[in-house]
Amino acid sequence: MKAVSFGIVKINGEEYEKDVVIHTNGKVSKRKKKKSKDLKPTYGHTPLSDKELDVIEDEEPEVVYIGTGYEGSLPITPEALKVLKDYETVILPTPEVIPKIEADKRKLVAFIHVTC
Repeated sequence: MKAVSFGIVKINGEEYEKDVVIHTNGKVSKRKKKKSKDLKPTYGHTPLSDKELDVIEDEEPEVVYIGTGYEGSLPITPEALKVLKDYETVILPTPEVIPKIEADKRKLVAFIHVTC
């Protein structure tokens, strides 16, 4: 199986069918989309908002990756972009971002959207 197909992402040999966060220690957790759910009516989709980015401040990564979904459709709020400007940030569709994450040896945090 490829590292990414619609609705599934494979990280460190394990498959995930939900949006995930990769932490600086390499652990993978479920993305806490509920923090941004109230913005869904505005964006037509639950966006990545600054409300979810507290993990970045806590973990102090060298780089932040955002996988915007199989077709790159995950909205990112202006407030989230303001937080991200303080970090080296790579924002790409999920199929393009996964190989970059796998090749990067720096301390990183990644938010990965698995659909759209």
